[in-house]
Amino acid sequence: MDNIHNFKQLEERRRYLRKNLTSAEATLWKHLKRKQLRGRKFRRQHSIEYFIVDFYCPGEKLIVELDGAVHLDFAQQNYDLERTKRLESLGFNLIRFENKMVFENLALVLQGISNCFNNE
Repeated sequence: MDNIHNFKQLEERRRYLRKNLTSAEATLWKHLKRKQLRGRKFRRQHSIEYFIVDFYCPGEKLIVELDGAVHLDFAQQNYDLERTKRLESLGFNLIRFENKMVFENLALVLQGISNCFNNE
């Protein structure tokens, strides 16, 4: 497979998104960065093909997406479904959480992510 990660043409957009994380993304990032979650490395605002994902764990091929109110829109849900299918067809595992889960039950979110790790 050709390199499908971090296309140069998305570099500025990724940089902008990293500097402007949502509050839910910023909160979760505090617990994912520097291999804090069971020693796994995560990247934020990583691109795969032309999709920019919220968080990516390369060692696990795991994508973590946080969904806010915009994801309740029917058209957005259809886009998210097609996007998920494409990423899974490339061999990635994708897990989604609503933003409010990060604030209401962060431990459950972190456990859900950990449950996706191999050999655990």
